[in-house]
Amino acid sequence: MKKSIFAAAVVLLAVICSCKSTYELLLEGNDAEAKYTAAFDYFNEGKYTKASQLFESLSVLTNGTERDDTVQYYWGLSNYRAKDYYTAETNFERFLENYPRSPFAESASFLRLDCLYRSTLRYELDQTPTYKCITAINEYLTNHPDSEYRQVCYHMLDDLSDRLDHKAFDSAYLYYKMEDYLAARVALRNVLKDDAENRYREEILFYTAMASYKYAELSTPSKQKERFLVFYDDYFNFVGEYPESAHRAELDRLYKKVKEKY
Repeated sequence: MKKSIFAAAVVLLAVICSCKSTYELLLEGNDAEAKYTAAFDYFNEGKYTKASQLFESLSVLTNGTERDDTVQYYWGLSNYRAKDYYTAETNFERFLENYPRSPFAESASFLRLDCLYRSTLRYELDQTPTYKCITAINEYLTNHPDSEYRQVCYHMLDDLSDRLDHKAFDSAYLYYKMEDYLAARVALRNVLKDDAENRYREEILFYTAMASYKYAELSTPSKQKERFLVFYDDYFNFVGEYPESAHRAELDRLYKKVKEKY
């Protein structure tokens, strides 16, 4: 009985081993030529995860050979096509360190940027990846001024800059929403002090004036007149820059109200 069980187990093990797929056998084997051909077959068929695993395995066998830059580039490209942008960015960064003069170098440089761009976060969240991406894009444009991807890079920069501007405005506007109007005015003014070209400049100047008005209005009567003078300054700053703004009617109303009182 025991012998028959043992024999059955041996047969089962043999069956399991014989059931390994061609892909698994390739992945575990050391036939560089077969792996190379199969990796490109899977890549061309759109089976990018399998292609990536084969290229990764193959990179050990082609290290130091004339095929190594091709294998490393397509390893990264397979991960990129599989939408594993974090791994792909690492692949392309390593590729560029090892093969800066490869025919694939410019493409790898751009794809690395695209990976960084796709890994950035919404403006409400941490913008550290945004700063890293902007630096990388500017370096790329400096090194490849005639790149076919330059318009795409400009679009990325435009989007990323908008996120930073929005983040700066939102952080300052938070004080206004919290009804800490003195802190709001200081924070909003600091946004423009740091970046006078902030894309939300109109909103910033509007809420600066609103904050100064509300701070004065909530002050003790003895301090209101002096503090409304600050509102006057903010009001004239706003209407001087944005005379046709949709916000002007609200500020005009408040200005008239203060003038009638004082």
